Amino acid sequence: MTTDVTEPDPFDAIVDAPFDSALSERYLVYALSTITARSLPDLRDGLKPVHRRLLWAMRQLKLDPSQAFKKSARVVGDVIGKYHPHGDASVYDAMVRLAQDFSLRYPLVDGQGNFGNIDGDNAAAYRYTEARLTKTAIQLMAGLDEGTVDFHPTYNGEEEEPEIFPGLFPNLLANGATGIAVGMATSIPSHNVAEVIDATLLLIDNPHVEHAQLMEVFKGPDFATGGVVVDSAAAISAAYETGKGAFRVRGRFSTGRNADGTWEETGIEKLSGGQWQLVISEIPYMLPKGKLIEQVAQAIADKKLPILEDVRDESDEQIRLVFVPKSRNVDPELLKESLFKLTDLESRFSLNLNVLDATRTPGVLGLKLLLQEWVIAQIDILLRRTRHRLEKIASRLELLDGYIIAYLNLDRIIEIIRTEDEPKPVMMAEFLLTDRQAEAILNMRLRSLRKLEEMELRRERDDLLAEKDELEKLLESPARQRTRLKRDLANLRKDYGEDTPLGRRRTTIAEAAPTVEFSMDAMIEKAPVTVILSAKGWIRGASGHEPLDREFKFKEGDGPAFALHAQTTDKLLVACDNGRFYTLGADKLPSARGFGEPIRTMIDIDAEAQIVALLVYRPKAQLLLASNQGRGFAAEADELLAETRKGRGVMTTKPGVKLAVVREIPAEHDHVAVVGDNRKLVLFSLEELPVLAKGQGVTLQRYRDGGLADAITLKLDEGLSWRMGGDSGRTRTESDMRLWKVARGAAGRLPPSGFPRDNKF
Repeated sequence: MTTDVTEPDPFDAIVDAPFDSALSERYLVYALSTITARSLPDLRDGLKPVHRRLLWAMRQLKLDPSQAFKKSARVVGDVIGKYHPHGDASVYDAMVRLAQDFSLRYPLVDGQGNFGNIDGDNAAAYRYTEARLTKTAIQLMAGLDEGTVDFHPTYNGEEEEPEIFPGLFPNLLANGATGIAVGMATSIPSHNVAEVIDATLLLIDNPHVEHAQLMEVFKGPDFATGGVVVDSAAAISAAYETGKGAFRVRGRFSTGRNADGTWEETGIEKLSGGQWQLVISEIPYMLPKGKLIEQVAQAIADKKLPILEDVRDESDEQIRLVFVPKSRNVDPELLKESLFKLTDLESRFSLNLNVLDATRTPGVLGLKLLLQEWVIAQIDILLRRTRHRLEKIASRLELLDGYIIAYLNLDRIIEIIRTEDEPKPVMMAEFLLTDRQAEAILNMRLRSLRKLEEMELRRERDDLLAEKDELEKLLESPARQRTRLKRDLANLRKDYGEDTPLGRRRTTIAEAAPTVEFSMDAMIEKAPVTVILSAKGWIRGASGHEPLDREFKFKEGDGPAFALHAQTTDKLLVACDNGRFYTLGADKLPSARGFGEPIRTMIDIDAEAQIVALLVYRPKAQLLLASNQGRGFAAEADELLAETRKGRGVMTTKPGVKLAVVREIPAEHDHVAVVGDNRKLVLFSLEELPVLAKGQGVTLQRYRDGGLADAITLKLDEGLSWRMGGDSGRTRTESDMRLWKVARGAAGRLPPSGFPRDNKF
């Protein structure tokens, strides 16, 4: 007989719900899981679950510092098989980091084999490496067998694992943590254990201690790779007060001997012939050495570090990076500042004290609040340990009382055991024993009878009663609890004191001098150069100062336009008739072995614009600008520098109006002379010429027809000079120019006899 079984329709299980609410509910679960069970460390032991499970598995494997190493593969297998059902690669990576002395300030795993290096190379595969716990890890897990923490089932319910580690080692601040959860992150640098303990003792003694007092003993970060934190004490203190901030970390220069015989971390090593080199002995935390060398090499290749010749890695167990300057005349401080600015030799480490508290709630805590919460957690662990010990003492006292009764009535006890079929109830009734006492007496071996001496039993009982009395007083007295915690912390501090190799501070806290603002120009080697610009816009730079009146070679159909002397460190100002100014570096000019290159490949000059001036930029100088229509003004040279290829618009022009004159105004000049196409000359005081950043300017001279031919500045007392025609090279000077001095904007009068026919000064 067959029965038709109807399969349930799968569509009956579909729930009709709004997509946004369903998504938000599921995403919230994911976010909470990431925050509480993956990315943020616990305030009490400073560990994330993966690290806690790693150390717990190693403890279960009895990998104590005194025991032999075991293969890392064995550890990883136990972790992912029993406690942490995730990928083996992620678990092994976490384990490797716990073993790296350049990643963790106080390593928790003692590794044997290739566990990576500071160059950024990866560790060997886990089948090749071995590991065991460090003494620090044992201190962090101390008390796990003493009822100090709760245990919960593992993911499959077959094993148990602790919720936190109860040890007194302040791992959260000592080793720090970084992590990115959903919507929040944490970034905690490592610190010096001795300083953390000193600050905690200060807080225990005075719960109302000010933050500033804590910072007197708690200096700031202490990174595994050393380096120098160059922020001010006030900035560091402010960061720890709020739990948020950032630190500037620099590499450390090696120690060198000064001329006066003193030693200083200058990094300068003197070589023969006056040469020198710069040596780095420590680099910022989390910066792979190989990456730093690549950055420096790239900066040299990109000509961003022209004062640096080469970088060499001469490291062995100790870091030694050698920077070779271009010449011995390079300023060492300039080289240091340029390395800090252009590479990660100065980097920032953010502070974000975002942790899970005892209720698994994330929050950003300031230093004082964080230490307070940690002290509360340690007091709770102390109380739990005390109660657990009291239970053990009560259990032992119960047995001791039974043993003493058995000793005093040994013959009767033996008789009952020999004659009674059920000796246990008879013993319990006759001697008023508990079930545990009777069971313990019956389980005693015969060989124990000779040791069962009343004095020994009573001495142990008295010791336990005294210990019980002390523990009960400890439970009742918060003051005793604080004293016990202080004593335990003081004992721990001995292992991490300033005089121990592990406890000695590695990172120096030293506020840096104000940053030297430098430009790339400061790194250019100074050398003379002759700048030649042709009529068709081809520019070149010839080494040295060539005579400006010599005949330079040009392309066929081209000819000279501008030639001037400059230094490679100079900036050149190029002015066009459309009123725009452009800037060129004299060190970037093409070689004069050929005809140079078109200037338009270096700066974006409009096709129809013509170059009217080429001059060397002088800081704080002023230039006289005049248009062909007789308007003009003075401009600050500092305002004419352009940072881009497109230049800077200075004189506003319109159709028919062009920038015609650009001349530097010497500091001693006090008057302006303007001559028009109509051969009329005016002279007026320089004070009447406004200084503008941009615009058309004011009327310099009025014309009925034609426009401006030329303009110049002069010193009135010295008169006006002009070159005479021919090859004589003589000049003529008209010393008395009062006849031509009028108000700005006048029409003017004919110039002195002999003035050039081309109306040019």
